[in-house]
Amino acid sequence: MQFYHLSHTDLDGYTCQFITKQLFRDGYFVNANYGEEVIVRIQEILEKIENSPAQQHFFLISDLNLNETEAAFLDEAIKKTSKEIKLQLLDHHLSGLETAQKYPWYHLDATKSASLITYEHFQKENEALYPLIKTVNAVDIWLQEDEAFEFGKVLVRLIEEAKEINRVTFNNDNLKYKHAMLAKAMEYIGKEYNYIALDEDLCKIKKAFFLKEQNDTTDNLITKYLLDLIDEQKERMTIYFQGKKGILTYGIQNSSIVGNGFLQRNPNYHFFMNVSSRGTFSLRADNKMDVSKMAALIAGGGGHPNASGGKLKEFKEFFIYDELKSFIEALLKEKE
Repeated sequence: MQFYHLSHTDLDGYTCQFITKQLFRDGYFVNANYGEEVIVRIQEILEKIENSPAQQHFFLISDLNLNETEAAFLDEAIKKTSKEIKLQLLDHHLSGLETAQKYPWYHLDATKSASLITYEHFQKENEALYPLIKTVNAVDIWLQEDEAFEFGKVLVRLIEEAKEINRVTFNNDNLKYKHAMLAKAMEYIGKEYNYIALDEDLCKIKKAFFLKEQNDTTDNLITKYLLDLIDEQKERMTIYFQGKKGILTYGIQNSSIVGNGFLQRNPNYHFFMNVSSRGTFSLRADNKMDVSKMAALIAGGGGHPNASGGKLKEFKEFFIYDELKSFIEALLKEKE
């Protein structure tokens, strides 16, 4: 059976996936914030199911309350497919009550966090996970008198600030990073004043994830990590403009440093392009082309020959990297 898990983009949502990852290590895990992304991710998973050679599939949604339109779309799609799909939604947001009452696959319990609901559904016998789940439950439904509440507040910050690996460009690695943070935080549970100890060690914990060989500054370690990821996946990320070869990333931090680092590593590439979720973009070159001219052609932008940028017109936020890439490739071809 193939497993797919769509969850929210906060501590509770990632903890739900941390729980199921113990059981379905080869599953497909992806996250969505509320709004347009929910239906985009549902469609993405349904497409993966249709294209899968497997017949049996388990589609789990957690920590997301679907509105009536989203739920009706999903329910109808499941009924129409020839695949055997077990659908389950585990949530705790009371705003989904009316929708939950219409569908047997929609389980709603407003008294618990989604991660506690998921834990009880899948991993109730795994006592090692419970202290973490209790912590997340305390902070997510705001149980201020709970002894785990203060630790949970720090845990929220640990996950919220773990943005160094963009989840659209590098989905699997973003999840690996978030889950590594949760696993490390579990080591503090049970210690005296654990919330203070975790707070003091936040930077150390994050740096330890990126440290593979020789020690360096955190920024340099993160840059190296991202460069390694791009090198591994550069075939799918390669784009062209006027015969020049480039790399396209989406929403990465420190794009100028990463871009320059990539071009120095890969002298056969001419430019590096990073696009933000707002449609702004930055271009970097290494004396192999004038990216200020490229920026002017594609969006009326400008800058320097090796460092330029602008804002793309008629841009919408993308939630799937391949769709962004198709949009950019069409734009570049049009402007050649």
